[in-house]
Amino acid sequence: MARIFEYFIVCGIGPEIRTLDEDKGFHGMRYRYLPSLLDQYPPLNHSLYPPAPPQLPTCVLPAGVEFYASGFDRKDPSTYPRTYPIVLTEGDGSKIYVSCIAFRDPVDGDIVEAYRMPSNIYADKCICLVSRLPSFQVLRNALEEIFALCFSPNGSCKPLWDVIACTVSNVPLPTPGKDRVLFAIESCLMSVEAPPKDGLPHADISFQPLVQCLDVDNLLKLFTAVLLERRILLRSNKQVPVFLFADHNFFRLGQEFEGYIIKGDIYSLLTLVSEALCHLIYPFRWQHVYIPLLFFSGVDYIDAPTPYMMGLHSGVDTTGLSMDGVVIVDLECNCITTSEDIPPIPEPELAAFRDEILELLSPSVIGIDQLKAGFGRSSELYWRFAGKPWSEEHNLQLRLIFLKFFASILAGYRNFIENTATNVFNSQAFLKKRSRLSNQPSDPMITQFLDTQGFLDFLERCFDNNNTNLLDKLQDAIGRGQDPMSILPAPLAEPEIITISDVGDGSKSDSHSLHSAVTGARHTYDRFPSNSRTEEQEGKRKQILSTINGALDISTKLTLDRTESLSPRERAAERERMVLDIKVKLQGLWLRLLKLGAAEDPLSSFEYGTILALIESDADGIGGSGFVECIREHIHTGWNCQLTEEQFIAVKELLKTAITLASSRSDMSTVRDALEVSAEIYKKDANHVSDCVQRHLISLSIWEELKFWEGYFEYLMEQTVNKSSNYATLVLAQLIIMSSHMAGLGLPETDSWLIIETIAEKNNIGYKQFIQLRGYLSHIHQLRFSYWGVAASKAQSLASYGLQSPLPLDGASDTQQPAEAASVGRSWVQSMFSRDSSLRAHSFTRVRSGVLAANEDGTPSKQDQAGQRKLQTNVRALRGHNGAITALHCVTRKEVWDLVGDREDAGFFISGSTDCLVKIWDPSVRGSELRGTLQGHTGPVRAISSDREKVVSGSDDLSILVWDKQTYQLREELKGHNGAVTSVRMLSGERVLTSSHDGTLKMWDVRTDKCVATVGRCSSAVLCMEYDDTTGILAAAGRDSVAYLWDIRAGRQMHKLLGHSKWIRSIRMVGDTLITGSDDWTARMWSVSRGTCDAVLACHAGPVQCVEYSILEKGIITGSTDGLLRFWENADGSIRCIKNVTLHSAPILSISASEHWLGIGAADNSLSLFHRPQERLGGFSSTGSKVTGWQLYRTPQKSAAVVRCVALDLERKRICTGGRNGVLRLWDATINI
Repeated sequence: MARIFEYFIVCGIGPEIRTLDEDKGFHGMRYRYLPSLLDQYPPLNHSLYPPAPPQLPTCVLPAGVEFYASGFDRKDPSTYPRTYPIVLTEGDGSKIYVSCIAFRDPVDGDIVEAYRMPSNIYADKCICLVSRLPSFQVLRNALEEIFALCFSPNGSCKPLWDVIACTVSNVPLPTPGKDRVLFAIESCLMSVEAPPKDGLPHADISFQPLVQCLDVDNLLKLFTAVLLERRILLRSNKQVPVFLFADHNFFRLGQEFEGYIIKGDIYSLLTLVSEALCHLIYPFRWQHVYIPLLFFSGVDYIDAPTPYMMGLHSGVDTTGLSMDGVVIVDLECNCITTSEDIPPIPEPELAAFRDEILELLSPSVIGIDQLKAGFGRSSELYWRFAGKPWSEEHNLQLRLIFLKFFASILAGYRNFIENTATNVFNSQAFLKKRSRLSNQPSDPMITQFLDTQGFLDFLERCFDNNNTNLLDKLQDAIGRGQDPMSILPAPLAEPEIITISDVGDGSKSDSHSLHSAVTGARHTYDRFPSNSRTEEQEGKRKQILSTINGALDISTKLTLDRTESLSPRERAAERERMVLDIKVKLQGLWLRLLKLGAAEDPLSSFEYGTILALIESDADGIGGSGFVECIREHIHTGWNCQLTEEQFIAVKELLKTAITLASSRSDMSTVRDALEVSAEIYKKDANHVSDCVQRHLISLSIWEELKFWEGYFEYLMEQTVNKSSNYATLVLAQLIIMSSHMAGLGLPETDSWLIIETIAEKNNIGYKQFIQLRGYLSHIHQLRFSYWGVAASKAQSLASYGLQSPLPLDGASDTQQPAEAASVGRSWVQSMFSRDSSLRAHSFTRVRSGVLAANEDGTPSKQDQAGQRKLQTNVRALRGHNGAITALHCVTRKEVWDLVGDREDAGFFISGSTDCLVKIWDPSVRGSELRGTLQGHTGPVRAISSDREKVVSGSDDLSILVWDKQTYQLREELKGHNGAVTSVRMLSGERVLTSSHDGTLKMWDVRTDKCVATVGRCSSAVLCMEYDDTTGILAAAGRDSVAYLWDIRAGRQMHKLLGHSKWIRSIRMVGDTLITGSDDWTARMWSVSRGTCDAVLACHAGPVQCVEYSILEKGIITGSTDGLLRFWENADGSIRCIKNVTLHSAPILSISASEHWLGIGAADNSLSLFHRPQERLGGFSSTGSKVTGWQLYRTPQKSAAVVRCVALDLERKRICTGGRNGVLRLWDATINI
């Protein structure tokens, strides 16, 4: 039988004394000490309930234990016992409700003697009742009666611990909506009942403290922050006034018990407000860390990167903690501060929501809102009028107001739950419907809310429970015009009464009761009594105290081993506390490691040494797993994952140590997490190219062991969530994950395939899965090779590929022809479908032949040599930069045309680099292409534009420089951005349009060197920009995953386009059509005038890097990091992919289209050029280098340097690429066209 009371707990100072800083011993009365669990019922060895939370003593005495020279004094209110509720959350999200009374109690004599304390010394002690039922009133009343029996002069008829045992053991949980349980503690009769389950969740608290501490505007702001799952910190040191619960009979504050007076505590308000917020977001649930009353020594928890709701006493110092993004709510001052904007509740819901709350609060409650309206002396009137009755009816009406708000903003949500096996909620369609009804773009508050864990949890519960919830019932009632109160179940007129008699169990308590009844003896106490200890407990206590007292000779006898002296349960609690402590320390150390200054060496820092020591000294792996978890949680909070060179080395070494130790313990969870985070964190090399930590872990020998990968595969299979899928599909998915990590680490392809193939054969997957695995492995290794080259430590393995080791990037030769890595991956595919059986037989051989066609002696065939010579005549290498090329611009005829005709600079290329230089190149002069060098920037050049007279460049140094195109002299410097400049565009009328990482788009007047206006503003960094000079419409997008449209001539924002879930990398606007490409692997087509999404293009297997629009065919071309070009046809009002082109083996970087030509540039140092005939875009075949209706030209690779940017002059059939080694390559494709 379930009982309402699970535990009675006593906490205070135990035989082992430690300060809050973990210093052992008694250090005086000016220190605070860690509380211990002193007594409990049921005892430690029981099996009735799960054990009490090990952190309970610390939580019920959050400020620790303080020593005093005196006890209770009626004349000194600071000595009064304090009562307060707390709520604890377990790992599974369930809550434990605790009622506490803290008071001063004499310290036990044996402790005083052992620690040589002053005589007659007192210390804090706390008694608690623990329950799973949120009946705070019953818990408090029962606890007060027990406290009264202890300190009443009349005493009790039974020993106090017998009363406690009877109360905890005999009172059952009432059946919701049916029973009322009556029970007595001594002569005090009490009752408890639970409301029906089909109504609002049981809330045995008053909501009045919340609405009186915050005005309505701040209440709604805090409610929104909770709903959007921000990091919320409530602060207060205000004692709960007596009148707040006078009518509710919740806290009998100020009640006197035979000389003792119990008062409300400063901690109560934090718990009441936190619980009220959790009830007001019903039917949603808070899914994250929930600590309504944070113990003082846990203040470092505030630095946690994950969402949380915590309450902290205002007196606790938070100086030195990172409070970025934390919503700090000061309940005393009615103030909310945060460094991040909280989006407001949208209209018209906000106005109705606010009016209903104000109508409820007035005139029954005079609060802060009325004070703001203009009462004279506010403090006097506030306390005079705030005591007006607040009843259960107010609580219910307030909860219904918030429930009606959810019914309004989620109206019709059930219609957008797709009737599929997974029951997915179509949030985009729902937002589109709201926008259409309100004639406004999607609101950010609603958009963010639909992505929260709380909303997803609500949907899952809806799917699991076929019965409609109260939200659905309320929406139906409102739709039918019914009273919202009708959705609540009617209360039972006469609940069934269950009376619990005060009977014993025939044990010692019965004999005590009988003896007391016969003799009339009463039990009185001068302190809270201890429960009877077992011989083992008493012996352990004496041993501890005697050791401290020096009675044992340390030189001749063994010191007490703490771990051996603890019971199994105590050891488990100690371990859990240790794990939590280590993780908190690691989190703080990790954040401080990232904040070290440029002059500080991380490898010699205290933070690095401490993290390393925690990882190495922990045999159980808590340090290693905790460190990896810190990095993972930091990434999930939005950290950009970029490290400095010094930080990179330190983190790499720490991860190596963590992985080595984890693999020795077969801790696959930590290895997996380390592999994943190492693929995310990176540094920028000398050429400003990302370099991930993962590929620097190749020196660890564990990657070469088949046994390790077999264990890792088994772990992945065990952790698979969707175990209902086909077994072969599950195996394939896990092997693909392993392949990705192998490529990221830099394992040779042959070694990787040997491991993958062995595991696949053991799991009996099919022939098709083998083909998919081999194809994926080859493709991912090609991408890695083209981006980073071959790892130096594994260069010897290249012989198995038939490839030569490339030269270092700095010394790469432009005359050297490396092998084409793409054919390595395609050779086995061709052989698999070839009619030649000999080819098929060797399709999975682990030793590949050379890529280029070769004679028997290994020399290239004459046919290949001739082909190479022919192609090389059309390629020029332009040298001059000393850093990676980061910007390329082609001067078009439109930019420089005037009445005289074409200018000579039409067709020039302008380049920018990490060497901070801008260079102008004339392709028409062979051998002397460099025309001028523009010096002035102090950071990498990111964007270039030009017109007839000027060149404009934007840089990471936050500046825009304007140069004279004829003299190459600096004319103007435009300053005003607070972030790196990402785009520049020359406009007519001596105007320049720019965008930046600071989220702004600015218009500049070159003649006055001034910013004319900030024409647009985004919520995060702008990565791409497009402007239509004929209409004056500006489009921009970037890291906030939103595309914005402004009419800069009218000075207004037109639309805010929501739909993408990751960064938007590319944008193209033609007429009324806008195309965007995103890291979420999709492109989208939007209507500029309507601001709606007309199509989602979702077939790529990687981020979409570039997009293009063809006006004649209304076709779309997209390029992705998967190396694929996709051609999309817009016919009959629908978009469909009509062709995939697989010419490239690396990310597509640029697509440029003119009326007759289409140019493609890719990171594999190759290009494609298509000629468009007089037929529609999709009319081409799929095989060979010549496609029906199209003439395709492609140049060979020139070096191992990765292409970073591409510029195309399609009128002259020239394409220029810039690589990581600072060399530009100019391809002239005029021959045979």
